[in-house]
Amino acid sequence: MAAPTPHDVPSIPEAHSIPPALAEPLRNDLDAVADEVVEAILKHVPEYAGPAGRRLRSGALDALTLFVDLIADPQRQSNAACAMYHELGRTMARQDRSLDALQSALRVGGMQAWRRLSRTAEGLGLDSAVVSALGELALHTAHEVAEAAARGYAEEQLRSSDHLERQRRRLIGLLLGEGPVSPEAVHDLAHAARWPVPRQVAVVALASSPDTREETRPLTASDVLVDMDSRPPCMLVPDPHNQSDFAGRTLALAMRDRPAAIGPTVSLTQAARSLRWATRALGLMGRGILPRQGVVRCVDHLSTLLLHSDEPLLDELRSHVLAPLDTVSTGQRSRHAETLLAWLLTGNNVPDVAARLHLHPQSVRYRLRQLKQLFGDALDDPDTRLDLILALRAESLRAPDSSGRGVPS
Repeated sequence: MAAPTPHDVPSIPEAHSIPPALAEPLRNDLDAVADEVVEAILKHVPEYAGPAGRRLRSGALDALTLFVDLIADPQRQSNAACAMYHELGRTMARQDRSLDALQSALRVGGMQAWRRLSRTAEGLGLDSAVVSALGELALHTAHEVAEAAARGYAEEQLRSSDHLERQRRRLIGLLLGEGPVSPEAVHDLAHAARWPVPRQVAVVALASSPDTREETRPLTASDVLVDMDSRPPCMLVPDPHNQSDFAGRTLALAMRDRPAAIGPTVSLTQAARSLRWATRALGLMGRGILPRQGVVRCVDHLSTLLLHSDEPLLDELRSHVLAPLDTVSTGQRSRHAETLLAWLLTGNNVPDVAARLHLHPQSVRYRLRQLKQLFGDALDDPDTRLDLILALRAESLRAPDSSGRGVPS
């Protein structure tokens, strides 16, 4: 943080440059000088016209006292005044106020103080070398207190940032944990994390790999909670329907083109449920059952997620209702499954099946006769037809899985 003084700040003048006896007449003027400093700051720095200026005079008097004390004893330490300005910088950071106002006040106040003190020094008949040394000391003092304030401000910002990050990690951990979520606990943590409590949320699960770096952290708004240490990494988006960039290519760019799955929008206390579905969708992306790249929304693939919510049971269904297809070759099985699913979905309409599969209607009828021979009267049973649609849909979704490729998850 730059101090409100030039970079080439002189060191404290040598002891013999300024007579220590000069401290007393200057000290006698400090109350009047402090009043003039406050008046100048209030005139030129509007931010100090309100509550921020309550301690203005005491701060000015402390800095002036430091200046005079260094004249009386150039070897003394200036820890007390610097500690006060260090704490002032921390206070401003805690109150989310800019350091610019303090820097401006130090410039204006320092100039006003120097005008008054230099007149006093000249009135005492001091030669120009002493007056010049006084100017150097004034510059050094202003620099020292400004640096102390800047250090305090920066330290508090870092401490506050770390504290907020810890609170936000605790908050997302609470919301996405396995246990019941207490609204009271959520509100308490949200207040500590400075996070506005939303009505609804959606959780995004992010693909990751061992070489994923911090630089690939999503580019999100400040109200989005992010946990890059969880497996999978995830982020919790408040009120997603109000997020203008929570759609399409813009969201993909925010993810830095990392594959991701967006869970359904739920109430705040049900965030863990959104994460479960997003994680399941991410796993299906890795297997090629859902699109491998980009951002997948669970709400666009609910039937697929439902089908794969209990995979052993789904395998049992496929094994049972598609058993007749086990009697044909692999190539025939693929063609028969494709034709049967299209026929069931189009309401037994041969021309529609032909158009969907880009086949001649006669080819479709030929395949259907073979399917009738395999399945018999089961094709006329409504319950079996539903089972067939589910099993064949799962079969068609698993076809890309043969590549064995997936996204990291």
